[in-house]
Amino acid sequence: MLRFSVVDFLNARPLTWGLLREPPPGVEVSRDLPSVCADKLASGQADVGLIPSIEYQRIPGLRVVPGLGIAASSEVRSVLLVSKVSRERITSVALDPASRTSAALTRILLARRYGIAPEFVEGAGEGTDARLVIGDPALKARLNGHVVLDLAAEWRAFTGRSFVFAFWAVRDGVDAEAAARIVLESRERGRQEFSRLVREEAGETGLSEAVIEDYLRHSLHFDLDRADFGGLELFYRLAVEGGVIESARPIDFLEAVAPSAGG
Repeated sequence: MLRFSVVDFLNARPLTWGLLREPPPGVEVSRDLPSVCADKLASGQADVGLIPSIEYQRIPGLRVVPGLGIAASSEVRSVLLVSKVSRERITSVALDPASRTSAALTRILLARRYGIAPEFVEGAGEGTDARLVIGDPALKARLNGHVVLDLAAEWRAFTGRSFVFAFWAVRDGVDAEAAARIVLESRERGRQEFSRLVREEAGETGLSEAVIEDYLRHSLHFDLDRADFGGLELFYRLAVEGGVIESARPIDFLEAVAPSAGG
């Protein structure tokens, strides 16, 4: 039995569509928050996880499926810092504990791009100046009258790079070839059935089909190249310099596996 933990957000659907709709024999799938995906992989409750990218540096013994992930080249629209005050006056920030990568990115950008060091707290943060909002709630949020920083756009402006939010990671000792083939086939099915994916997600999320299609086609990309992972390595380096993680190890990729015929 191969146990998969997948992010239960709209932004992951092009990667998880096939896996959720028709899991292969011998595969168990759980739908989780990004942080829970990482925790399950770390504890051995899952064999394969779509994890926040920062968690690769915190969980030993992982290998990464090459060429797949959740990334944004500019505005992502679903990872936002929402503030009651102008950014230079931010003294406290509430971090959403569901996504540790976005929390790390918030810390790095506020320090390196804007030179501010607010107090960070986890939770709703009703009394804070700003709060991190991620995933489907960010897409649905009513933000009139608030200062909003789109963190992927901020990263692009700061570094000139795309930002990788998540990718597939496999625990040591797992049948890596089988795991890689399953996630590649899931991605291919999401590509082939994209129109159906959009229709069904509109029904589940309450967002319009037009909004979902535009978001998945233009705000995100899921087929990652060397430049994407170059941006990820820069993120890791800045995370070390900022004290977010203790050290950064090189990304250990699995050998590429092609989807099976008809996948």
